[in-house]
Amino acid sequence: MIVVSTGRFIADAASTTSDLAKGFDSVASVFAVLDRVTAIEQEDPDGHQPKSSLSGAVDLRGVEFAYASRPDVPVLCGFSLSIQDGRSVALVGSSGSGKSTIIGLVERFYDPQRGAVQIDGRDIAYHLRSVHQKIVLVGQEPTLFAGTNGYDTWSGEWGVQLPGGQKRRIAIARAILRNPSILLLDEATSALDGQSEKVVHEALERVMDGRTTVVVADMLSTIRNCNEIAVLAKGVVVEKGNHVSLMAKGLTIPRQGD
Repeated sequence: MIVVSTGRFIADAASTTSDLAKGFDSVASVFAVLDRVTAIEQEDPDGHQPKSSLSGAVDLRGVEFAYASRPDVPVLCGFSLSIQDGRSVALVGSSGSGKSTIIGLVERFYDPQRGAVQIDGRDIAYHLRSVHQKIVLVGQEPTLFAGTNGYDTWSGEWGVQLPGGQKRRIAIARAILRNPSILLLDEATSALDGQSEKVVHEALERVMDGRTTVVVADMLSTIRNCNEIAVLAKGVVVEKGNHVSLMAKGLTIPRQGD
């Protein structure tokens, strides 16, 4: 009996030791992330802090970029595009042409390997927390937390109880309340039914009016109403113009999934 009990104790101890070792490895991984030093710091004391509203002019000059996970696969290759303040520009092109990467660079989620990204004529090395108060991103999957949207109906964590159209409209309402200088729309109307698409489109038209807007969209009506359309292929702009001029050239403006 004593031998059996001792054997069980030793087996349990071995199992506990293994679990502890796994736990230590997990904790070490967490602290490795927390201790990581990033070149892009939200509270960088040296970052320029705008004292008033941004005008909203955006300028990308000779930008070259590849993701760290695939450094040998260039996404943008000498990309250049200027957007005047208060104007709207649509980015169209096939998957992988760099449209969403441009959104990320304007938000400064990443820095380019070469070239410059400027807002109001200044390099984007702003005090990020300050400048992010003046730039709003509305994407395909808005981030919502339960109980934070002001509705009487429980929305659930991440808004899982709400249809896609309602989540987008909440995200647009948040954008209007923040009154941003620059509005970024990354496929904000995709995967919606016809009625929701119409309502969201009308809301976007109101918030885009007179505001610098960069649109990545799969809804042709949104693209049609932009001041300028930039057609991307292999990380560069291959054609620019408004909807009428591009159609006159016989250029087919693709939906983003094509």
